[in-house]
Amino acid sequence: MSVLEIKGLKKYYGKQRGVENVSFSLNEGEIFGFIGPNGAGKTTTLRCILGLIFPDAGEIKVFGKDAIKDRVELAKDIGYLPGEVFFYEKMTVGALLDYAASFFDQDLSRRKKELCEWMELDLKKRIAELSLGNKKKLGIVQGLLHRPKLLLLDEPTSGLDPLMQRRFFNLLREEQKNGVTILFSSHILSEVRKLSERIAIIRTGEIVDIKSLAELEEQNVKRVHLQADEKILIGLDDLGEIELSSPGQRSYLYQGDINYLIDRLSGLHLRNVSIEEPDLEEVFMHYYEGATDDL
Repeated sequence: MSVLEIKGLKKYYGKQRGVENVSFSLNEGEIFGFIGPNGAGKTTTLRCILGLIFPDAGEIKVFGKDAIKDRVELAKDIGYLPGEVFFYEKMTVGALLDYAASFFDQDLSRRKKELCEWMELDLKKRIAELSLGNKKKLGIVQGLLHRPKLLLLDEPTSGLDPLMQRRFFNLLREEQKNGVTILFSSHILSEVRKLSERIAIIRTGEIVDIKSLAELEEQNVKRVHLQADEKILIGLDDLGEIELSSPGQRSYLYQGDINYLIDRLSGLHLRNVSIEEPDLEEVFMHYYEGATDDL
């Protein structure tokens, strides 16, 4: 069953393109990654789904209903975390969550307590005293408070330390087990890989690809840094695109079987080696070199 269906979505801000011809769908209980560089159109898409802005063309269905015409009715089943969170600074965490809960016809006191314990939030603390990371945690709790069936997350981990990111990911997996469908927007490819079954890649306002995690892994790209004698490095220059070349060191963008790479490097007298994820823009450049627009 499709919880969300988007067909031919188009939104312009004057002459500036927000998104154009965006189409994808989410299955019930799925964690769906939505990745692209900043300004690619992720936030515009999310705001159109929520009915916060109106599309110029296209169709958005949420639970089979029109996202614009039925946006008030749909709001009770949708949770949203914006990329930047702003709250009433003089309120306490508990008071703000009570205010948010008052919009829903259900007792959310136990849910509030459980989520704050999970995210390590002090209910008595004033919002003005919270760090950026704790404000983001408060936004997460607020978005999940009313037990939404569809959760829209826009760059949710910015401001969270690594330990809290792990707790947050575990929380999302628990929500998924309860049937919640999650659209997870990010510009960090490795982050989305940890959670998502499928991933849509958006670039300059258009969807350039939709892949399952398995398909993405098959096209896995790594940055490989090597330090060795120049003669050894010259013999490895067929590994992939050379990003950096200087006497005694090379950096490659390698796409292929990681086992083959290890076999090629084993037995060589290397002074140093590192293998890491490239950032998202480099992945785009590697996968979509034929695109007409620059990132």
